[in-house]
Amino acid sequence: MLALAAAVLALAGPPGWKPDVRAAAHYAAGRRGAISFAVRSGRHVWGRRMDRVAPSASTVKLILLVAELRRLGDRPRTRAEHRLLTPMIRASANGPASALVARLGRARIEHVARLGGMRHFHLRSPWGLSTVTARDLTRFALRFHALIPRRHRGYAMYLWRTIVAAQRWGVFRAAPRGWTVRAKGGWGSGTGWADHQVALLSRGRRRVAAAVLTTSDGSHAYGKETLRGVFARLLRGL
Repeated sequence: MLALAAAVLALAGPPGWKPDVRAAAHYAAGRRGAISFAVRSGRHVWGRRMDRVAPSASTVKLILLVAELRRLGDRPRTRAEHRLLTPMIRASANGPASALVARLGRARIEHVARLGGMRHFHLRSPWGLSTVTARDLTRFALRFHALIPRRHRGYAMYLWRTIVAAQRWGVFRAAPRGWTVRAKGGWGSGTGWADHQVALLSRGRRRVAAAVLTTSDGSHAYGKETLRGVFARLLRGL
């Protein structure tokens, strides 16, 4: 764990940069629903209501991906495993996530979440009700690469970077030029029950993790616009 922490601290954002938390919080205060967010770079974290517990929706699929790849260890992935993991991340398919929860079990999944620094995570049934916080998700995002066996790291990072076009909303529309964006969304089947994103932005060795969690948005369209607005303000100046 000490080596993991050291590796994460080495991946900081631009020197002297800070997210515009004040502008993001002011914007969030004028939007419907409950909104929390966190931004993490190296040993620094900033945010609003960072420890508010929210239902994970599909953000939990990143934890499932890491848990399954750790289960595989150094052996190659099979076609069957590709058919589970690739659509689960790139298109947020629910069937593979349910299959993996059954395969991996609560203990293994929660162990991986703890390794990723998620102190408030508990697997629930159904899995979309699992508990997350913005602070925990940013910690997990920065540790994501280091948690995965070396053989599977490129594959996992590729999946996270190549989300299908229909789901490239929120941070994808707000990130500054020159940064590679990896982001996983979670939403309540278009109802506005929850609209979340956890993102890892990279440029060379620079890394910034950000998570925005929204609930009771009223509609998915409104939730997506809230995400875009919060991320746009947080990421100014990158």
